[in-house]
Amino acid sequence: MSPPSNAVFLSYASQDAEAASRICDALRGVGVDVWFDQSALRGGDAWDASIRRQIKECALFVPIISANTQAREEGYFRREWNLAVNRMLDMADDRTFLLPVVIDTTIDVNARVPERFRDVQWTHLPASAAPAAFAERVSRLLSGETAAPSATPQRAAAAAATSAPADDAPSIAVLPFVNMSRDEENEYFTDGLAEELLNVLAKIRGVRVAARSSAFTFKGKSAAVADVGRALNVATVLEGSVRKAGNRLRISVQLVKVGDGYQLWSETYDRTLEDIFAVQDDIAQAVVKELRTTLLGETADAKASKEATAAVAAAVKGRSTDPEAHRLFLQARHFIDRNTREDTEKGIGYLEQALALEPEFALAWAELGRAYSSQGNWGWARPPEAYARAREVVARALALEPDLAEGHAEMAYDLDWRAAEASFRRALELAPGNALVLHQASLLEGSLGRFDEAIALAQRAVEQDPLSAAAYFFLGLDFALADRFAEALTPLLKSVELAPQRAVTRAWVGVTLLKLGRGEEALTEAQRESEAWARNFALALIHHTAGRAAEADDALRALIAKNGGDAAYQIAEVHAVRGEVDAAFEWLERASAQKDAGFAWIKSDPFLRSLHSDSRWGALVRKAGFAD
Repeated sequence: MSPPSNAVFLSYASQDAEAASRICDALRGVGVDVWFDQSALRGGDAWDASIRRQIKECALFVPIISANTQAREEGYFRREWNLAVNRMLDMADDRTFLLPVVIDTTIDVNARVPERFRDVQWTHLPASAAPAAFAERVSRLLSGETAAPSATPQRAAAAAATSAPADDAPSIAVLPFVNMSRDEENEYFTDGLAEELLNVLAKIRGVRVAARSSAFTFKGKSAAVADVGRALNVATVLEGSVRKAGNRLRISVQLVKVGDGYQLWSETYDRTLEDIFAVQDDIAQAVVKELRTTLLGETADAKASKEATAAVAAAVKGRSTDPEAHRLFLQARHFIDRNTREDTEKGIGYLEQALALEPEFALAWAELGRAYSSQGNWGWARPPEAYARAREVVARALALEPDLAEGHAEMAYDLDWRAAEASFRRALELAPGNALVLHQASLLEGSLGRFDEAIALAQRAVEQDPLSAAAYFFLGLDFALADRFAEALTPLLKSVELAPQRAVTRAWVGVTLLKLGRGEEALTEAQRESEAWARNFALALIHHTAGRAAEADDALRALIAKNGGDAAYQIAEVHAVRGEVDAAFEWLERASAQKDAGFAWIKSDPFLRSLHSDSRWGALVRKAGFAD
């Protein structure tokens, strides 16, 4: 039986049936006819003919895209996709037909889809998002209430149903500003200005901001606004340039709508360095007003201006009031973000100079805490001393500004899980769109064994930061530690794709492939790991599982010889997997004494399960701050 002419066809991989059912229910809930009958999906010529007829006669075609469709090189859904694209060859350019929906962290830049899919904007409906708003937009589109603009009709028509993200929040990417100065030394200032604006906007409730690590991948590239919008899943883009000559500044900025390239707002500021804070606030207030009036339909009146001013004022708490201290802070963050021993030390030096000028600079104290923690995490300083210094300076930041999101996110609590939970809860309240806060909160939830919450937070971080290798790595790590290795592989491989030389990632790809029974592939990936301790950790596990005792022993000996002082936890994991219980407990005790960051995972680590029945386990778990 042919569907009604206004029916919607849902195309999905079999693994995504639950998500497809959720979307189907939402569409039917607003009166939309949907072709979605799981009981009919049995194959055969008659079934194939029915599918072809449905696609030929449906009003809208909704392909559901996910990690599952990414992983499958073949599948009947791919035939459905191609049938839909072929039907479009006979359609008028202004006909709306294709509405792709992504249900996880897959992005269209690298998706395995027909090229025609990239001509339209995608809707993102992760598991945590309610599809009701999408269903309402589809209903309006089918009823003719939403008309497609005449320019680039296919893309614009799809945007009518998908222009807002799934949660309907105004969304923006702040691109790195262009340094128009002759002096390349001013690069840090130009980048810092854009980053400051990004961080302020990320704290505005109701505005979704693409994270810095994703937005800054476009630095030095002449990407079209439409391409940026698709890659980062945002509705608007803020771009600008800075020309600095001595104490004088010229800052030009413009806010552009992704859907049609329309310039919503622009301004040029000729100021001095002393005016930099007022300029930043002016830009942020103008952007917030435009986002709310243009994308949410709010009235652009005095009340809106007052609300935008109040929101920005709240978001800039903890900022400097001294232009020179602010310049030093930007320079410090520029070096700390490079994440090397030497650059981190250089960044600490600049922060110390900034704080000597302005001891009340709360953000600088929090940034200093981040730098100290990095030194401890990466073995550039002894972890106990580094974390103690981090706690001290972050406590000072919070004493100066109790509602500083960066301070709550950077506080190192040394296994005081109740205090850590309270601090991260507050950080998420203050900056719900901050990708770094989401990363760290997900790791906390994972340490506590609350894997559903950890994975949900990590997925939100990926949505905020869709071009970040770190975001995908931590999502994969959360899946792996939850013993969901099949789901861990896709984000880990994505992390490698985005940053092939990123430390530790290939080791975890290898371990994940091992758990999936793909031993030879696991070995190949582990051997390509650039970080020696991580490579030896993965090789010790892989060779042991394959029964290659001599090679496994060699890898473990190398790990102990080279990294016994900073990888005690990983050495314990290897001994536990090998069934060497006494050695595993000995190395866990060392990890505890060394303040090894891995020790926080003891409660939830799947590699330590062989130790749980031992009488020593309860005492060790309590030492890590957990109940038995």
